[in-house]
Amino acid sequence: MTVAEPLKDSFGADVVLRVADMIAPVADAFPREAFIADALDGYEALELTPRARRIAAALARALPPDPEVAIGVLVDSLGPTLEERPSTGMSQFVYLPHVFFVRDHGLACVEASLRAQHAITQRFSCEFSIRTFIERAPAQTMPRLGEWTRDPSEHVRRLVSEGTRPRLPWAPRLRGFMEDPTPVIELLDALKDDRSEYVRRSVANNLNDISKDHPDLAVATARRWMHDAGPDRRRLVAHGLRTLIKAGDSGALGALGFEAGARADVTGLAVVPAEARIGDAVDVTAQVTNPGGGMARLVVDLRVHFVKARGTSSPKVFKVRTLELAGGERVAVRKRISLRQHSTRTHHPGLHRVEVMVNGAVAATTAFTLDEPR
Repeated sequence: MTVAEPLKDSFGADVVLRVADMIAPVADAFPREAFIADALDGYEALELTPRARRIAAALARALPPDPEVAIGVLVDSLGPTLEERPSTGMSQFVYLPHVFFVRDHGLACVEASLRAQHAITQRFSCEFSIRTFIERAPAQTMPRLGEWTRDPSEHVRRLVSEGTRPRLPWAPRLRGFMEDPTPVIELLDALKDDRSEYVRRSVANNLNDISKDHPDLAVATARRWMHDAGPDRRRLVAHGLRTLIKAGDSGALGALGFEAGARADVTGLAVVPAEARIGDAVDVTAQVTNPGGGMARLVVDLRVHFVKARGTSSPKVFKVRTLELAGGERVAVRKRISLRQHSTRTHHPGLHRVEVMVNGAVAATTAFTLDEPR
């Protein structure tokens, strides 16, 4: 089995050289060699994010002490936008130190910093830095975000939705928006029909964040958005309510046209193999039947109670299928569950309960045994 190289190996010393080579032509007094030596001091021992912070700190010592002037130099050094020259892999991460620099030094010149983030985010997302300005300079930042909902660049528009996510992964939470997400909803209203799937996906993730703290508000927003909704907006709403749907929330199910607790017969539920080993996979199969006389809209999920190290269990819900069944119609459903060790899920031996859920209610239950790997 090939072992993937650490992510930091894609952010090596060459990144420092690239940053230096970008800045030197636009800043006559830039101490290129001193900056490189400073940034690389202890660099090898650091992981990716600390490496970017180290470069940002070295930039702070090498650039002019006036933060507005320094940020201006960084903006002048920027290369082509992602629209001008699409990037793949890790190449755009060269701008991560710029994001940290603006976050750490830009509050002294908010307007210049907002202009800089508008430029940088078209090369590498500023979703981490903009959060500092949302929290500490909201009077200037929030109106600008409103303007950016109409920006020609999809990367700028996405920054509005991604940067305001109350629970953005790997970033400090925006506690103010967790308490009152009303200002965020106003921005999402302007982006819900964005022409870019990239932006709409971010809007959905933001709504999902909001649903974790304010489920009623998320459902009310979804119901409002579902009026005269086309296919793109319907997909957005469904993705935005996914956490509530998995939890069987009746309001979320109703907003998407699913009747909470709708009757369905689930038969023939089986897990193959019924005795598996860590590293294998199991297939869960069943038959779903609409026993009624009319059309039924059903969302079928699978909830697996994974055994934890101490013998307790923790449920995880997997999406299976969304069905529209006529009266008496029967459909076979199937889901493969990986039992390999994952960075987000560690498997342990024991009896694992499996539940088929239809419109949020448990419709059938079985189990499989998991043993140590061979």
